[in-house]
Amino acid sequence: MADYRRVQRRFLLFTLAFTAVCVPLSALWFSSMTVMSLAIGCIGGLLYLLLLSRSVAKLGPQSRQLGRAQLLVPVVLVLLSSRWDLFQLVPALIGFLIYKPAVILSTALDLRDGQSVAEASPKPSNA
Repeated sequence: MADYRRVQRRFLLFTLAFTAVCVPLSALWFSSMTVMSLAIGCIGGLLYLLLLSRSVAKLGPQSRQLGRAQLLVPVVLVLLSSRWDLFQLVPALIGFLIYKPAVILSTALDLRDGQSVAEASPKPSNA
């Protein structure tokens, strides 16, 4: 469980870091409405990741189903874009998917660390 908590924290921190980089950089090239939509999408992605990790943490012998609350986040983003003229769907969905590169980077780092540990461990002898 400690490894799961470590991975969960790493996912969230990397997602926050990607958000902290992407939103200000997008402000250099895009309009304020686009940047606001991107930021709201990033917040939605963080919320999705938190709800998903909470649902995964509850899995066990008595509960074998994931919750469905996290699926409401992208639905709310789409509904928000259809009801509010200042909110743009494409930047919001790109912001929502910001958590994906964070997950990929974290997984790549875990794999790299796992390979370096495996290389450092002594090999069993065939004696």
